[in-house]
Amino acid sequence: MQLWVGLGNPGAKYAGNRHNIGFMALDRIAEDQGVIWRSKFQGAVAEVRFGSEKVWLLKPMTFMNLSGQSVGEAMRFHNLEPGDVTVFHDELDLAPGKMKLKQGGGHAGHNGLRSIHQHIGPEYARVRLGIGHPGHKDRVAGYVLSDFAKAEGEMLDKLLRGICDGAPKLAAGDGPGFSNALGLRVSPQRPSSGSGGPKAKADVPKPSKPDPAPQPEAEPDPPLSALQRLAARFK
Repeated sequence: MQLWVGLGNPGAKYAGNRHNIGFMALDRIAEDQGVIWRSKFQGAVAEVRFGSEKVWLLKPMTFMNLSGQSVGEAMRFHNLEPGDVTVFHDELDLAPGKMKLKQGGGHAGHNGLRSIHQHIGPEYARVRLGIGHPGHKDRVAGYVLSDFAKAEGEMLDKLLRGICDGAPKLAAGDGPGFSNALGLRVSPQRPSSGSGGPKAKADVPKPSKPDPAPQPEAEPDPPLSALQRLAARFK
């Protein structure tokens, strides 16, 4: 059994915030699987299955800074180890639409991860979901608590769809397969002209260069007289 944790803040006020992309990811998985959330472990939980893999989804409702309380409670109830936990969270150091997997390590100042570290230690997996950086550390707090821009809507939708596409791979422990499934959704490969996709434009032949104008042939010298030939022998 696994525990997947999405980080965010509860309430409609924060629903569209960049900081809530972890909630968004789990909401999309739950919707895709047709499961319903219920209250437990100071959070919202839902159970999903990917083949033989059973996964509990958890959204802590303690607010971001106390996320570890909910995670620790769920772990103790299910007798899980930190290695059974995967946390989905926003990542300032990745461009919007990008994703990287990470096992263990520091919290890099993320308040939700810091709280989880305090309750279960650092040895859990992370799905780092890029939101970009505002450019200066003094703007970070306001940036993460602001909504995604309208222009980012398509990018965000593709990212969340990719997470759903790759979820069975992630549950099976296939990190590269998960990353590949997400990448195909976010940056689909363009079909080649021979695979039934749009045909490439026909090559237009380049106009040939005109042949160089013919040069006039030199006229042959007139034949020498006998006297001229004799004079040439003694030059």
